[in-house]
Amino acid sequence: MDIPKAQEFLRRHHRGVLHTRRADGSPQMSPITVGTDADGRAIISSRAGAYKVRNLQRDPRASLVAFVDGFFGEWVQIDGSAEVVTLPEAMEPLVEYYRRLSGEHPDWDEYRRAMATEGRVLIRITIERAGPNRSG
Repeated sequence: MDIPKAQEFLRRHHRGVLHTRRADGSPQMSPITVGTDADGRAIISSRAGAYKVRNLQRDPRASLVAFVDGFFGEWVQIDGSAEVVTLPEAMEPLVEYYRRLSGEHPDWDEYRRAMATEGRVLIRITIERAGPNRSG
């Protein structure tokens, strides 16, 4: 699968599992909601203190598998380098994340307050590889 096909899949399907690496190199996996930004990077909202965030700040290598809502069916794996954007710089990208995945929020001021209260960050993964290249 080429990267543009993977990006298109992530625009339509938002359920996934993110793989990061603990300090000892062992895997840490988290269920996530994923989309893409205008530059085609995979984007994920998280809390600043989450294990996945701390892992990526130490080691930016990330992989994720995204699948259809029903789980069985099409899926995609991406691998790439992650960047963690923190508040206050993350606020408008978090607004865009919500818009891309859910549409318009009924109260953007309330949404922004919630993002600040929860200490949200935006994870952006530059996709360097995508698959699968074969099925079966």
